[in-house]
Amino acid sequence: MISVIFDLDGTLVDSEPNYYESGRRTLERHGVPDFTWEQHSRFIGIGTRETLEILRERYGIPAPVDRLLAEQNAAYLELARTRTEVFPQMRGLVERLRTEGVPMAVASGSSLEAIDAVLAGTGLDALLTTVVSAEEVAHGKPAPDVFLEAARRLGAEPADCVVVEDAAPGVRAARAAGMACMAVPYAPDIADDPAFASAGLLFPGGQPEFTADAAYGWLTARHGG
Repeated sequence: MISVIFDLDGTLVDSEPNYYESGRRTLERHGVPDFTWEQHSRFIGIGTRETLEILRERYGIPAPVDRLLAEQNAAYLELARTRTEVFPQMRGLVERLRTEGVPMAVASGSSLEAIDAVLAGTGLDALLTTVVSAEEVAHGKPAPDVFLEAARRLGAEPADCVVVEDAAPGVRAARAAGMACMAVPYAPDIADDPAFASAGLLFPGGQPEFTADAAYGWLTARHGG
């Protein structure tokens, strides 16, 4: 049987505005007052720790990464519990797959605490009970670790899994894991990234183009869902 592994941020939910705002606040606290959405968008799909490691070095921030991570997570959790929106068509797909008994998991670069806050705050926790955070594996995306661990917890072979992703690093991670990928770029202007060429199904227009019916049809036609 097919198993479906969802990325969380930017795929199931529109949490990027919360990540940007929490990151902006953290950087401002450490002497970087002008961090823009455009700068943030270059890190979409990369884990929070990995992003902060890069930004810490770039801006010469003396505070350790663990402190920056704790500060950003606290700010993010405050926003995530009340301001996170689920993409309606994605919720529809999850509900349909749940009805059909398809095994599903969430595999995310976010912390476990952040994942739990988002799932609980949106009601997705009742539908998606298998969760893997990049905290629990050796390497975050674009390494395949989170997807391989999700497959292991589902009791599925990688070749029987389909990943649903919004960002190029996640698509690369799916390919490295030996899994098929359905790609819904978070922003249409990143859809021409070469990584998306490896996706089995691509919605180049992003969420406005994505439909649960089209996704479910592809899953059942191509993978015997």
